[in-house]
Amino acid sequence: MIAKDYNPAMLAEAMCKHMGFTYAPAEDPQEYWRHGHSTETDFIYVTTQALTHDACAKIAHDVGPDRSLLICCKAFDTRADAFDNLTLVKIPTSILQKCEWGRDDYSLNIQNLPMAEEDGEPTEDEAPKKGRRGGKAKPDAMDLFGGEAGDE
Repeated sequence: MIAKDYNPAMLAEAMCKHMGFTYAPAEDPQEYWRHGHSTETDFIYVTTQALTHDACAKIAHDVGPDRSLLICCKAFDTRADAFDNLTLVKIPTSILQKCEWGRDDYSLNIQNLPMAEEDGEPTEDEAPKKGRRGGKAKPDAMDLFGGEAGDE
């Protein structure tokens, strides 16, 4: 589980590290798309949004032709190679599943639990162990925990 104080900046930092970029968000609000860099002209942008073609076109315009941008997003609705200065990749599901945004409850969803037998018959786990040939285990044989095989 993730900490309650987990935030989008932590996701951006984790993705920078995952993709080999240095996490260094822009101080200029006009460069909202700059979460990190690998060179002076190669940047990374991380968002949990699903990006449309129009949104990518705006980002490509904002980045400009002299820079390149790796966009890590939840999903995108355009061709991955539609823009010369953008590279689009999906955030790995394994990372997104760890980021349960807006949830306060991390209760487990457990279904189909085995029911205990009520008739007093030993369960398969409690039944006496048999040797390889179907007979009872030798009383002098040692079990995995250092006791004799027949000990309870």
